[in-house]
Amino acid sequence: MVDARFFAPTLGCVILPNEVLLTYMPRSAQKNASIRNRRKKSHFPYAIVAHHFAAHRGTYMNTWLKKNKGTILFFACFAIFRTAIADWNPVPTASMRPTILEGDVVFVNRLAYNLKVPLTDIVLAKLADPVRGDIVTFSSPKDGTRLIKRIAALPGDTVEMRNGMLAINGIPAQYTQHETVVEPLHQGMQLHALRAQENVAGKQHIVQYMPEVNAKRDFGPFVVPQDQFFMLGDNRDNSEDSRFIGSVPRELLIGRTGRLLVSADIKANWLPRFERFGQALN
Repeated sequence: MVDARFFAPTLGCVILPNEVLLTYMPRSAQKNASIRNRRKKSHFPYAIVAHHFAAHRGTYMNTWLKKNKGTILFFACFAIFRTAIADWNPVPTASMRPTILEGDVVFVNRLAYNLKVPLTDIVLAKLADPVRGDIVTFSSPKDGTRLIKRIAALPGDTVEMRNGMLAINGIPAQYTQHETVVEPLHQGMQLHALRAQENVAGKQHIVQYMPEVNAKRDFGPFVVPQDQFFMLGDNRDNSEDSRFIGSVPRELLIGRTGRLLVSADIKANWLPRFERFGQALN
């Protein structure tokens, strides 16, 4: 049996491989211990390491926190900023064409309507009321997906659509400045699209229809429930909006967007579209 005093010098070590332990033994003990280690694949030194780190875990954590407290504070503030104050969102789909293109990155003001607990839909205070025509981001009441659409109708409004023509509270929208364009689709396909300026309930903006697409152009009449909002995409024949997912409760609103930050042509060559950088949205 090896005398325990030969292991005494190792108790304060952090890492001691078997070869170092053997140097503290008599030559005869070294030979026997070496054979036993090879046969049994002893992990004794690693147990010492595990015990050492377990005993000093709190010390190591405190040291790490002190050295990195500036970085931790920065990321904590950054997370609060993005989840409660302001955010930016890339837009991957065509539901808001021609106002917002695929590859646009929009700035989102999260304090436009509600003050929320970060990372939740819990509203602490209502800061302002959404306005018809606002472009907003929100969580879909259907599956929680983050979407970007335009508020078409407010609580209590009656919404109706006939042959693609929108009516709010029985007053039909007026469509002017008609224009025919070619819209790119997947795999190099193209379709003809009709664009027009929609004037409804005192708000006007450009909308788009694709006559060659089998779309939902008749809807309602539907009365928007209290504290909910009816959303429509500007690309009316290629948008999963309130015609499909229902009206959106106020607590699911994330924020309002009124400006682009940057843009890139993600459908073609990924080159920046500098002319869209910082562009205001109508």
